[in-house]
This record gives sequence, structure tokens and C-alpha cells, in this order.
Amino acid sequence: MKNRVYTIFLLGLLLLNACKEGDKKGEAITKEHPNVLFIAVDDLNNMLGVLDKVSNTITPNLDRLASRGIMFSDAHCQAPLCGPSRASLMTGLRPSTTGIYGMIDDNKIRSENPATKDIVMLPEYFKNNGYHTMGIGKLFHDHAPDGTFDESGGRVKGFGPYPPERFVWDGYGTSDRTKYGRTSTDWGAFPEADSLMPDHKSVNWATERLKRKFDKPFFMGIGFLRVHVPLYVPQKWFDMHPLDSIKTRPYRKDDLDDVPPIALQINDLPMMPSTEWAIESGEWPKIIQAYLACISYVDYEIGRLIDALDNSNYADNTVIVLWSDHGYRLGEKGTFAKHALWNSATNAPLLFAAPNLPKGRIIDKPVELLSIYPTLLELCGLDAYDRNEGKSLVPLMLNKDMKEPLVALTTFGMNNHTLKTDKFRYIQYEDGGEEFYDHRYDPNEFANQAENPEYREEIEQLKRYLPKTNVQWDSNSSYTFQPYFVENKARTSGSDGGPVKVIGAPQ
Repeated sequence: MKNRVYTIFLLGLLLLNACKEGDKKGEAITKEHPNVLFIAVDDLNNMLGVLDKVSNTITPNLDRLASRGIMFSDAHCQAPLCGPSRASLMTGLRPSTTGIYGMIDDNKIRSENPATKDIVMLPEYFKNNGYHTMGIGKLFHDHAPDGTFDESGGRVKGFGPYPPERFVWDGYGTSDRTKYGRTSTDWGAFPEADSLMPDHKSVNWATERLKRKFDKPFFMGIGFLRVHVPLYVPQKWFDMHPLDSIKTRPYRKDDLDDVPPIALQINDLPMMPSTEWAIESGEWPKIIQAYLACISYVDYEIGRLIDALDNSNYADNTVIVLWSDHGYRLGEKGTFAKHALWNSATNAPLLFAAPNLPKGRIIDKPVELLSIYPTLLELCGLDAYDRNEGKSLVPLMLNKDMKEPLVALTTFGMNNHTLKTDKFRYIQYEDGGEEFYDHRYDPNEFANQAENPEYREEIEQLKRYLPKTNVQWDSNSSYTFQPYFVENKARTSGSDGGPVKVIGAPQ
């Protein structure tokens, strides 16, 4: 009898231990494969409170989020234009590898292109590895290729809501309408309430899903439309930024006198307000006020989203990544746009927060948005995808040495590249034209040092990081917003480019 009792006791202990081990294993799996909150903010530059001590920007929620994770202050896009930047981030491939140098329909990213025809895009990788995937808003150029998400909230077309008439800018400026596109650029207080903004509705959609119970980890993407032009948000966000508090951006009238002619061709944007016009008209502070108002508005919506996560069952087991597709010039280099290989156009926010990452840290080393894909895989305990051209940033976030020097590469049209290191920026254009800036002494990139013999060694070293492969334009990708890119595609594809079809409002 005693032996039987003892045996039952031992069996009970073994069963109890097995249950504990099972619990530990389940806990480990939960931590190994956390949820993902994937936040894209359109056209957001680094004018965030946690990074910018000059512009009087007001971003309490982004600052709060940064305190929970790691912010990269020197992250750079792979193309200073929405379509190719997002295609690069989502495929894990460089524009020079895919030939996606311009805009492209979401459903045509993966077509007859040999580089992308069988590529697994970032949300799909999670879906293929057991995640329930959801997405709303602007994540790819439009929303997402058909079938990307298990649940799609779609995307409201355009960047409205729009008033009956524009407030200031007509969208054409001084441009020839047969050669240049029309921009959505305009600024002013509209509409009356936050609830009328598409981004508000996107957060409502995400909030409802965060209240649900999921039987598997989820990947949720939310693409915010603001800070993209038109710079329209309700009046209360403008009131937070009085005009007498506005500081304009660094600018010199002769800034572009020392750049190659091809740089001026790329920067030929007469449909945009020029900085000289903004100065003469007195609109420069008003444009920046509107941009800051839009930042504060989207910060509020991000705060609502993070609050919804914190009030859910997933607060302690979710990786958050927040990024923008490129920077945005607010008068730097003569205009108000992205569309350039200079720092103000390529530098974009990038933030990671995860249960096992350090908190409240800012990393000032140059990194690429291309690293988002492999970094998320490592943070979520998924196998690396061997097609990724970016490198995981997890070692850097954990204070481990990266195996290779940190150099960020951006491409704008075929054979136009810029390289950013912690000290320098080097630009090489398709015709051999060059720019070189020493950020230790010239962070605003006012003085082109490409012809300075003192920097010849540094320039030659940087050239080693230029892409060895520069494929022709993808047949489904184009950019007819201004003449240079029509000519670039025709010149590099061996065709006459065909008739020019001006895109209505790519801005």
C-alpha cells in the first residue's frame, strides 16, 4: 500500500513538473514569437521632440514611445520617393536590384521582374510563419498588393479630406502642365474635427481589433497619411504652434551654385513652392506651422493607437516599429519636397520597441530602412530570409559590434546614389557628377567638397559601397512628375520613353 501511495506521489510530481515545463515552453514560445505593430507615417522628417531641440515641435506620444525603445536619429530611406522607398522596404531589396526607381502599382511589384517575381514581402513572411496579418492605410504605395493581409481595412483614396477650393497653392506653380505633374501641396486649417480624418478612422479600426482575442500571434500594419501634403488638419493643431514661435530651416540662396547640373535637373520642381517665393510672400513660417500642426495631429493618433495596445492583452508581448518612408525638405535646398539625395530628403525616423530591448536610447549611427525586414524577423524569433539585402539592427541595439561599417545607401533614378556615414555624405550621379559633404563641419550640406583634394581618399573609400548591380527600370515602374525621370528611364532602358503621361498628384 505504501509503495502504491509512493508511486502515485512520484507520478504526481512528474506530472506537475511536466505541466510546469509545458507552461515554461508555452511562455518561451509566446516571447519568441511576439506580435508586431507596424506603424508607417507618410513624409515625416526628424522634427520630433525627442530628436529636434530647435523647431518647438510638440510630439508627446512619439516621445513617450521613444522612451520605451530605441530611436535611430540617422536612419535613411532607400529612395527619396514614396513608391520605390516602400517597395524596397517591403521586398527587402534595393532599387538598384529591382529597377523600381519610380512609382509602381502595388500589384505589379511582383510581376515579370526577375528580382521580385517570387519575392516574399514582409507581411507575407509573417503570414507564412503562422501570424494572423492585418493592415489598414498607406503601407505600400497605395495600400498593399491583393491578398497580402488576412484582414485588410483598405485605404481611403487620396490625401483628403479636401476643402471646396485650395487655400494657398494651386498645385501647378510656374510649371508647364505638359511636362510636370501637379502636387497636392497646400496648407491651412481643415476640416473641423479629427473624426473626419482618415487616420482617425484607421486608429478606430486598429483599436477594435486590439480588443479581440487571437489564437496566434498577429502582425498589424497601420499606415498614416499625414504628414503628407496637403498640410490640412483641424485648427486646434495650428493653435499649438503660434506663428511667432516658428523657426525656419537652414537655407542659403547660393546653396546650389556648387552642385553638378544634373542635381539641378533632379531638383527642377516648379510645381512646388520655392524657398525664395516663400520668403517673399511671407508664407515660409506658415508652411512650417502647418507641417508642425500635422506632426502634432498624427502624434495624437499614434498616442491613441499606443493607448489601445497598452489597454489590450498584448501590451507586454508586442514588438513596435515606427518609420517614415523618407525625409521632407521645408525650404532646405530651395524648395518644399522630398525628391533629392541630400540629407533633409533621405533622413527619416526609425524606432523599435520590444520587450527585451533597451529603453529610452537614441542611436546616432547611420542605418537603412532596408533593415526593418530582417530586424523584425530576428526580434520575433523567425528564421532570417536569405533574400534580404538589409542587415538586422538587433546587434547594434544590444551594443554588439556590427561586422561591417555602417553606411546607408539611397538611390534616386537609375545610377544616382548617395552614401551616408557617421561623418560624410557622398553623392554620385549617372553622368559622373559628384557631391561630398563633411557633416562634422557642415551638417546642412552647404559646401560641396567633391573637388577638394583633401577628401579624395575618403571619396575613393566610399565609392566601394556603391551598388555593383544597377538594373534597368522595371517596365511597370515610372515617374513622370518631371522631365528628368522620363529621360532617365528612356536613356537607361534603350527606348524613347514613349509619350509622356503626366501623373496627376503623386505628392
